Amino acid sequence: MRQQRKLKQQETLNNFDNLPDSAHVRQPVVEGLYACSGATVWRRVKEGTIPAPKKLGPRISGWNVGELRADLARLGGE
Repeated sequence: MRQQRKLKQQETLNNFDNLPDSAHVRQPVVEGLYACSGATVWRRVKEGTIPAPKKLGPRISGWNVGELRADLARLGGE
């Protein structure tokens, strides 16, 4: 199960450029995009340097792909 999840996360990272801007990704993908730990993701969300996730359900949050792309482009331009 854990191995399948890791493969799915890697597949999502590899295909990130092909996802529509309206798609959402989970925290492990954000960790991969920003090359940081989960704790760092949440610290940066709190600081406002990574876009905040959206509530997708009572127990599920996800990051909007379009917002992440815009933020990563901003970081690339700095």
